[in-house]
This record gives sequence, structure tokens and C-alpha cells, in this order.
Amino acid sequence: MLNEITNENAVEEVENSRIGENDTSVGDTTPTVDQKEIKDYLSSSLFEDVKSISSDDLGTQDEDASEAKELSEAYSNTLVDISEHQLINGRVVGMNDRDVLIDIGFKSEGLIDRSEFNEDSLPSIGDQVEVYLEYLEDSSGNTILSKEKADFMLRWRSLRKAYDEEEIISGKIIRRIKGGMIVDLGVVQAFLPGSQLDVRPITDFDIYVDKEIDLRIVKLNEARKNIVVSHKMIIEESLVEQRQALFEEIEIGSIMDGRVKNITDFGVFVDLGGIDGLLHITDLSWGRVNHPSEMIELNDDITVKVIEYDPERKRVSLGLKQLTPHPWEEVEVKYPIGSVVKGTIVSLTNYGAFIEIEPGVEGLIHVSEISWTRHVKNPSEEYSMGDNVEAKVISIDSDERKISLGVKQLTPDPWDAIEQEFEVGSKYKGKVQNLTQFGAFVELKEGIDGLIHVSDLSWTKVIRHAKNVLEKDQEVEVVILEVSRENRKISLGMKQLQDDPWQSIVEYFESGKEVSGEIIRILDKGIIIQLEMEVEGIIPFGKMSKKDRRALASQYEVGANLSGIVMKVSPEDKKIILFKEELAGGGSTQSATDEVKDYLKNQQVDTGGKIDIPQELLDNAKDAEKEDRPSDPD
Repeated sequence: MLNEITNENAVEEVENSRIGENDTSVGDTTPTVDQKEIKDYLSSSLFEDVKSISSDDLGTQDEDASEAKELSEAYSNTLVDISEHQLINGRVVGMNDRDVLIDIGFKSEGLIDRSEFNEDSLPSIGDQVEVYLEYLEDSSGNTILSKEKADFMLRWRSLRKAYDEEEIISGKIIRRIKGGMIVDLGVVQAFLPGSQLDVRPITDFDIYVDKEIDLRIVKLNEARKNIVVSHKMIIEESLVEQRQALFEEIEIGSIMDGRVKNITDFGVFVDLGGIDGLLHITDLSWGRVNHPSEMIELNDDITVKVIEYDPERKRVSLGLKQLTPHPWEEVEVKYPIGSVVKGTIVSLTNYGAFIEIEPGVEGLIHVSEISWTRHVKNPSEEYSMGDNVEAKVISIDSDERKISLGVKQLTPDPWDAIEQEFEVGSKYKGKVQNLTQFGAFVELKEGIDGLIHVSDLSWTKVIRHAKNVLEKDQEVEVVILEVSRENRKISLGMKQLQDDPWQSIVEYFESGKEVSGEIIRILDKGIIIQLEMEVEGIIPFGKMSKKDRRALASQYEVGANLSGIVMKVSPEDKKIILFKEELAGGGSTQSATDEVKDYLKNQQVDTGGKIDIPQELLDNAKDAEKEDRPSDPD
């Protein structure tokens, strides 16, 4: 019956189908159906494989369906819940030269590039491995797995656990980078900052490369998969108890061993075994120390003395020099006055040089104690820092801790026999060393100079500066005028090489004689003219106002010729005082000009060549001479 129904329905469906397919009429046109073709298509052979089931057979079919469902559920249970980007356990089922095949319970095996395994640790067929599923299907339909990422994820889990539980882990420093080191934690790499490597400052980071060290994770970034570790934290934790024990035992005066932890400009930090103490630069040595690195290097093992301790602030001050006696305790015995010592120049000032005789003991060579003969203005002219110098002890002041030294005392004082060597009146040749306004210094022998005062350069000329008649390094002949051993001075003269011409000058320039010469200077109080015999004459202005003097002086020019009457010859001033009527001025009463005329007319000239002249004119001449004369040295 089911078979018949099926056939009828099939015929009907096919007919409807055929009719539908040919239903392409336009208007009232009806398609022609090929009945024979339909019958052939629906021949009995088409339904030969169709099974007819009776109602009795339906119960048996339900039982088969139930068994199929149970088998399907059992098979489903063998499949795992698989998704990408997770860790999965798999079994090695095969491998070739390029890939390793892993069965992860998916419809197809997964592939892992063989390079992700070490050649000496390749898995065998059947081995269980934990892998990371990257793609269920790539563009080629392959399931892609990764062993390296699986190892990374497994290690990351263990590191995260160590971070959460503050566990100590081990790592190997593999290279140095800016700011610190890279540490291999096993698949995962971490950053170790340079400041977290040790409690002491590190100067050479390269020595830590390839070393295994204990570490504590201080920062873990899940998103970026970054880890920061510290070795310093572990050291500090281990020192806590040790530090506390030391603080309880430490006391002033105790001697302790330590290691140099850091060096600064002001001192040295010493690790005493959990406690840092400061060894100040002033407590390194009794001597002068410019920088702690001159005496101590980083990581040096040293013995120090506790000189101060603040239990509240936990600060310890240390001393190194306190381990030895103060060197000044035996200075007077070791370096008696008159003994010769050797030392190194440690300081130069404008007044002397400080010599370190031994650490903590310094002496001063004053600038005046450097040479017997030379005038040393600054010790830097003779010495430099670090020079080794030999000197004689002159004096010791133990209370002030001062030692006076001298270098010139190592040789005889040439001034001891100076008076015998340079006799007054003897002639010598020397070289001009220096020229000043008040005179010229001439070297008579090495280290011995004498002074020619400007007044001793010429009998007749007024020398305003030694450079006007002499040159530096010029060789000159001089006469010894005076020798003073006490003052260490020798006075020299050049004019004394000739006879004094002033007796002849006095006789030649007799009072009342009219003479003339060339104007060489015009002063506020008079006019200077050059006369014969290399002598200067001065014509002083008479008593008048300053305004009138200037007006009068403006009428004359330097280089012009001017005459006057000799009133007085003054050898001490190297001047001849002259009188000229128009320069003498006048007043409401008898003028100075008239007075001079009367004196010259009525007074007899004496044999000395002098006449009495008004004191006022003499005073004017003196003032003019003072104005014209160069100043002497102090």
C-alpha cells in the first residue's frame, strides 16, 4: 500500500514538475505534455530499492534509532571542547622533516614546526605534549599549533604564581642594555634595572653577564607580558636581622671591618655588614686629601673606627686617621729647628708655599724666604703644585701647629760679605734690569741689584723718568755710593763718573748776567728754558692771580727763545733762577719788578755769585721747581 501511494505521489509530482517547467505559454497557448516520456521515467525499475515497512516493523526501527543515538553520544564524549588561543594536551602521532603531527582530538591533526623543538629533545611517537592552539584551520585547512608559545604560557603561569606568593626565583643574566640587564627566566625574559642589582653602586656591569642570580619579581604586566625583577631586594631582606644586631652592638670607639660601598667628593660610604657608615674626607688622613679616591678604591676592605653614633637617626660616622697617633705629638723631636726636611708642595698662595713634610704635618715657605737676593713676588714664579722641595726648619709653634721653613737658608747669605765685595767709591759694570720713575735697577752680579736714583743720573739735567736716559738690558758703568747690609740695599750713581760741574756753572752764570735759551716747559708758576752748559733756567711769575698767570703764559710757546737776568744759581734744584720784567707782575704799590731792579742796580755782586732777591720771587721759583720735579719713591 505504501508502495502504491508512493508511486502515485511520484507520478503526480513529476507531472506537476513537467507542467511547471513547460508553462511558458503566452496568452491562451497551452503546452503539449509528452505522456510517454513521463511513463518511461516512472518505470517500475525506479522504485526497486524502495523498501516497504509494515506497522509491525515500526517497533524494531525505533530500537535501532536508540542504539544509533547512544553510539553518537559515546562518540561525542571522545571529542574535546576546542577553541583557539589556549593550551591543549595532545599526542604525537607522526613527524616529517618539517612538521610534527599532534592529535588534539579534533577532526584533523595539528601541525607544529619542527624547529620549535630542540633536535636533542624531539618527542617520540605516542608522547603526550602540551601545545598552544593558534588556528583551528589556516588558509590551507591545517590546524596550527605552537610548542614555544605553550612553553611561554606555562612558564608565565609559574612566574605569576611566584609573583603573587612573593617567591624567590632564579635567572641568568644574558646581556646588558641601557639602564640595566636582561635576565633569562627560562623561555621568558625579564628586565633587571641597574639600581636593583646590588645594594652597592655598580661600576662594571659586564662582570655580571652569564651569571646565575636569585631574583624577586617586583612588577608583572599581563597585557604586555613584561616582568621587572630585583636582586637588591633579596640582599636587603637578608640584611635586616644582621643590621638590627649590629645597631645593638655598635658603640663609639669600636674598631670594625667593612667594605667600601661608594665614593663621593665629600667622603666614603662603608658597608659594615648591614649598616652603612660615612667616612668623611677629613677623617681619612691626618694629611691633606683632595679627593677620597686618592687613598681608597671601590670594594676595598678597610678597618675603621666608630667616632660618632646616632642611635635615633641610625647614622654612624667613621674614622681612618684615628687609628694612628696624631703626627704633631712628636714634631719638635722629629724636626728640630735648623734641620733640613723634604716635602711636597700641596698649596700655593700669594704669600708662600705650603709643604707637606708628612701626612698631617705641613710647613710654610714664606715668599721672603725663597731667595736671598731676588725679589720674588709670588711663589708660583718658582714652584708648582706637587714639586718636591728641600727646606730648612726656621721655627716651630706646636700650639698653633705651624712650622716656618726657608729655602734660601740652604745657601750662604751673599749679603753677609756685601760690604767687602762692593766698596763705596768703586766702579762696576752692570745690566739694567728694571726702569721706574724714581730710578733704574742695575744687576751687579747674579742676584745682587743696585739702584741708580734719577737724581744720580745727571749733574745738570732734571730726569723725570729713568727710561728717558736708559734702556732695559743696557750695559752701564756705575759708582758704588752706599752699601747697607741691614737694609740689603746698594745705591749707585752715574753722574759721579764725572766731576761736579756746578762750581763752573756758578762762576759762568753770575748774578745780574742776562742769558737766553729755548722754552722747554710752561708751568703755572713759571717758565723753564734750556740754557748753556746743559742747565735749565726758571723764570718765576710774580705775585698775581692765577687767571693773570694763565693769560701771561698763553703769550709764550714751547720752542721760542726767551731771555732773563740771573738772580740765583741753585745746584740742589739743578736750576738757575732768572728774572724777567714782564713776567714779574705788578701791584698798586712798588712791584716785585721794581724791587728786583733796585736790588740789581744798588747791590754789589759778591764773589759767591749771589745777590739778595725778594723772598716772594724765590718762593715762586721754589713752587715752580716743585711742580716741575719728579716725585721720589717711598
